[in-house]
Amino acid sequence: MTAPRHIAVIDVGKTNAKLALVDAATLSEIAVVKRPNEVIPGPPYPQYDLEGHWAFFLEHLAAFQASHGIDAVSVTTHGAAAVMLEADGRLAAPMLDYEHDLSETAAAYDALRPDFAVTGSPRLPFGLNLGAKLHYLKVTQPGAWARTAHVVTYPQYWGFRLTGELATDVTSLGCHTDLWDPAARRFSPLAAALELEEKLAEPHRSSDILGGVSAAIAARTGIAEGTPVACGIHDSNASLYPHLLGRKGVFSVVSTGTWVVAMAVGAAPRPLDPGRDTLVNVNAMGDPVPSARFMGGREYEIVRQGGQAVPTAADRRAVLGGLMLLPSVEPGSGPFPGTCGGWTAPPSTEGAKMLALSWYLALMTDTCLGLVGAEGPVIVEGPFAANPDYLEMLAALRPAGVETAASATGTSIGAALLLLPDAPPPGTAPVPAGGAPELADYAARWRRAAGRNAEPALPVQLER
Repeated sequence: MTAPRHIAVIDVGKTNAKLALVDAATLSEIAVVKRPNEVIPGPPYPQYDLEGHWAFFLEHLAAFQASHGIDAVSVTTHGAAAVMLEADGRLAAPMLDYEHDLSETAAAYDALRPDFAVTGSPRLPFGLNLGAKLHYLKVTQPGAWARTAHVVTYPQYWGFRLTGELATDVTSLGCHTDLWDPAARRFSPLAAALELEEKLAEPHRSSDILGGVSAAIAARTGIAEGTPVACGIHDSNASLYPHLLGRKGVFSVVSTGTWVVAMAVGAAPRPLDPGRDTLVNVNAMGDPVPSARFMGGREYEIVRQGGQAVPTAADRRAVLGGLMLLPSVEPGSGPFPGTCGGWTAPPSTEGAKMLALSWYLALMTDTCLGLVGAEGPVIVEGPFAANPDYLEMLAALRPAGVETAASATGTSIGAALLLLPDAPPPGTAPVPAGGAPELADYAARWRRAAGRNAEPALPVQLER
């Protein structure tokens, strides 16, 4: 395959669906468009707008082709997601939102799912375990289940629509699905228990070429028929992938977005606590990666409520004096499950609120890194890499240093690199360490308060 110049990346996160055009020479995004990833209420259940996304992608693939040319396509999406297809490729059922309540089938599912020791997948709420979603659909939608000939993980659904080829990928299967055995690198016993062995498409590495753009898609977009399409990758692993290519030794990557995912590479093995939202991810090479996570991006939006205040010196003094946001704003996930977070006192200014919020997110990140035994430098990818208060606190707590990725959208660059095996990885910039003693003292006080304060008196209002 000739090295591509311009790679179109379909990038579907929980909040937005995006299409980016990546320049291979500079590893930069030269065009980005996005639309909200809104959930349609149903019937028969809350579902993602796959057809709306598809029309959006086709429109802008054609525009990118006309303006710059497209030499390859890659895909990255959020996890906890798969699509059920009939034999002719049509949807057998709408794609279920992973935040839908599956409690009516939860007990029956719990009796089927393998142990954490086998899958590295903790039992998570709602449909965050893909196996739980598929079990729910099997029980509640028997007609759709009977029509299902193929199940593909979410990145490969978009690849299927572009090429007509079926697959799953190891990063999506290894993302708390209960369906994958990371050590054995094969489907877990749950696949047989759910009678999925003949339905689940064949697993591939993310960098495998799924196929070429079909004649029908070429006619609609102007992209040349046969243009290569990568198999695709789970979004947090897309953030990790560039650093796997370009770095040796121990390090960690923190992928930030709706979810903040801390992934430890090369650290000494240690037991993981599934009760604190730790898990074993699987990277693009198929290797297990100890990980921990929380819904940091969503918590940020809930608390700030659109605010953009820049903290002043007075705000800093007020926060250091004792203002804290305690875990968890989203109690259904993260390292402090079941706790209902809130303020130790009402924030006196918007700036103080923003600073305490940023430090809270950094302290939650540091907690996640500790849970997975992270060693070496920490690389922050995504939106939080542009938050100086978050970075300052994290750098004060991580003696091996904190770095930020050059790209604001590590997922798109990581997905593009699947098609660029010889490209140099994108650079990082070190975060200056400062204010360490006072920040370390604040962190110690926060940890003590977080450990004893499950029900603060001033809960955060979860406005959506």
